[in-house]
Amino acid sequence: MDYEKLRESTTDAWANTVLPSLSGLIEIPAVSPAYDAAWEEHGHLRAAVEHVRAWVATRALPGARVDVVQLDGRAPLLFMDVPATPGAAASGTVLLYGHLDKQPPLGGWSEGLGPWQAVIREGRLYGRGSADDGYSGYAATTALEAVRAAGGEHSRAVVLLETGEESGSPDLPAYLEHLADRLGDVSLVICLDGGGGDYERLWLTSSLRGALQATVTVRVLETGVHSGLASGVVPSSFRVMRQLLDRIEDAQTGEVKIPEMLAPIPQERRAEAAEFVALHPEVAVPRLPLVRGMRRASDDDVELVLNNTWRPTLSVTGAAGLPEPAVAGAVLRPWTSFRLSFRLPPSVDAEAARTALEKILTTDTPYGAQVEVGDFMTLNGWHAPTPAPWLASALEQVGDRVFGKPCRNMGIGGGIPFMEMLGRRYPHAQFVVTGALGADSNAHVPDEWLNIPFATQVTEAVAHLLDAHARSAG
Repeated sequence: MDYEKLRESTTDAWANTVLPSLSGLIEIPAVSPAYDAAWEEHGHLRAAVEHVRAWVATRALPGARVDVVQLDGRAPLLFMDVPATPGAAASGTVLLYGHLDKQPPLGGWSEGLGPWQAVIREGRLYGRGSADDGYSGYAATTALEAVRAAGGEHSRAVVLLETGEESGSPDLPAYLEHLADRLGDVSLVICLDGGGGDYERLWLTSSLRGALQATVTVRVLETGVHSGLASGVVPSSFRVMRQLLDRIEDAQTGEVKIPEMLAPIPQERRAEAAEFVALHPEVAVPRLPLVRGMRRASDDDVELVLNNTWRPTLSVTGAAGLPEPAVAGAVLRPWTSFRLSFRLPPSVDAEAARTALEKILTTDTPYGAQVEVGDFMTLNGWHAPTPAPWLASALEQVGDRVFGKPCRNMGIGGGIPFMEMLGRRYPHAQFVVTGALGADSNAHVPDEWLNIPFATQVTEAVAHLLDAHARSAG
């Protein structure tokens, strides 16, 4: 493959074709279904998919088929099938993933900027969905084009762009079943919904945490009672809730006590965390808006990274049954509800954790209080498999030829549902989870922006991996 031609083709495409169309995509308020109950009526998700489909249809990819797929009642999906270059069919299928739905716009954007307004300033493309991750379909398509233009090879490639990722990808399992025959034998997955600690190298996501959410309700009375009559006679629902929380979390250390939520931390991930802290301490443990005098959970930055990427944590994210302080009367309340949100280690079975949580909270309840646990949400985490020799070599080449610095791994405290789903469906596939997001890209908040030169390099890196994968079967 002609690497100079590859870079030239990638750079030219971003400047002349990608940016104009990506700017148009930013202008479509394609808010994810969880944040827009009338998403189907509004039609913005469909408009975003059609916008990218129209652009892809103009690209130089012989034999490519581009379809908009929409199951009844589910958010639409863009599915592109690109045949292999001659002689590269034996290496299986590459699945390139991204999403087109966006977080809500939010207020507070800087002067001259806005969520649905594409603005280019000093190498940055501002607008909601620019970095997270409207660019992904453009990068995947451009990489395939660039490989061909440079005389390289790529196996059969499928580009899948969903519109529900920001809502937790609730429709994706149904689409994976629906498209199973069309996906074929996937041997490499490239997810472009990631990012890293800087814009100087390719960052690879090595792990993603899972999640478990549940609503716990404690009932002690049929109706509220004057506290002067009932206090000291009936234990408050809040005190019972405190006792239940003590069953699942150490209030002094924050350590989760449920065995089914615990997992050993691999030694390579400990070393990875230490390397990340040494390289970018301010990114590994970002500065958060702590109130005056507040301390972090530990003074050891490496331990904080491991807390955020591998250890289970509990947050109480909502409550009900408690009136506002200004109107709280002298009443012993009949019930209290908490919304519990656990982040789980990458290797923990979220369903097993759910079963254990429910049993612990509802067995032998304090004072015989009625305890209900429901409204569950479960998400398994993901731990990247060890790269095959061909992939390890290709990543080394990407570091040398594209960035001039070696690739780095890092764990992520959040989750990408698609990765765990694909990991189960294709247990022998290789995975590359990367992307153009940086620590300061402002995803989900005002002034979201995409680093254009870095996104161009990420695209070039993907092209290298596509060529290496095609040749790996030789």
